[in-house]
Amino acid sequence: MTTTEDILKERVKELTCLYEVTSIIANSDYNQLQTSLEAIVYCLKRAWQFDKVAEAHIKVGEYEVKSDDYKSDMVALSSNIKVFNKIEGEVIVAYPSKIYSVKDFLNEEQILLNNVALDIGNLIERKHIRDSEAHTKRQMERADRLHILGEITAGIAHELNTPLANILGFAELLTEKITDKDATRDLEKIMDSAIFSREIVKKLMFFACEMPQEMKMVKLIPVVTNVLKLLEPSLRTKKLKLKKFIDNERMELRADTVQLTQVLFNLIMNAIYYSPEGSTVDVTILDTVHTISIQIADQGKGIDTDVADKVFEPFFTTKPIGEGSGLGLSVVHGIITSHKGKITHKPNTPKGTIFTVDFPKL
Repeated sequence: MTTTEDILKERVKELTCLYEVTSIIANSDYNQLQTSLEAIVYCLKRAWQFDKVAEAHIKVGEYEVKSDDYKSDMVALSSNIKVFNKIEGEVIVAYPSKIYSVKDFLNEEQILLNNVALDIGNLIERKHIRDSEAHTKRQMERADRLHILGEITAGIAHELNTPLANILGFAELLTEKITDKDATRDLEKIMDSAIFSREIVKKLMFFACEMPQEMKMVKLIPVVTNVLKLLEPSLRTKKLKLKKFIDNERMELRADTVQLTQVLFNLIMNAIYYSPEGSTVDVTILDTVHTISIQIADQGKGIDTDVADKVFEPFFTTKPIGEGSGLGLSVVHGIITSHKGKITHKPNTPKGTIFTVDFPKL
């Protein structure tokens, strides 16, 4: 490039590229950043001195785009992309190495590349901030709903306890006086329904944090063993195999024994419920540096992505009507949170779901 006209043409190409990149970023849809990065790649190609052979490549975080003929062995200029002052990727413009060398790049092209890398980094930062704000907003909305729901359910639970106790008590008295078999069977159905309703009330009270905790150091493995013994008939009925791995037999954590039992019972019972006959339920307990981690995996259908965020919400259930109250996992979530732990779920491989509970070591 020898003439003033050639130099001006290159400056115009570079400024046009910078303007186009700025416009692309300003109008980016945060849910379709891949498309924006692809557009930037082709802007960069047009801005270089030998634009007919120039190729470009952008890699940042989970995103990677490149022009059609880009090869990793090409001679290239690059600039790091920083997100919150941490290098998260790079942007590259390259020429075929058989014909060109590093000397064929212009100093102004490196400056342009640095500016584009800075703009891409700012775009990714804004996406992270927006995602974080959206997540925080969802958490706050959920916390508000749970608080209101907790107050309502606490009132309902208290109001229902007395009539349910009366129904159960009088039904038991009647069974002692009535000798007719049909009437006795009907009374047993009344008592079974009252007991089922009382269990729902108990779950409501757990959910509303009305049940006092008795926190103490608990040996975890005996609790797990007792729960598994209780569930042996359910495992046998569906011909399920139980695969158990325990990292340390002497593990202890500070917990309420009754609530810890309820957590394990609910999670393993759910795994059994959703497991197809003849499959395997895995119970894994790991003693890590900072936590005791309990993993319960099934080989069922798994959790659909559109309801993945709802599984811990009260009264949400995928079970048929009459088979679930939708309180099990919300109660489990509340108990674990009160123990300063956390519960997550992820897909199992090749199918099913893994629930992971992490209790902190105190």
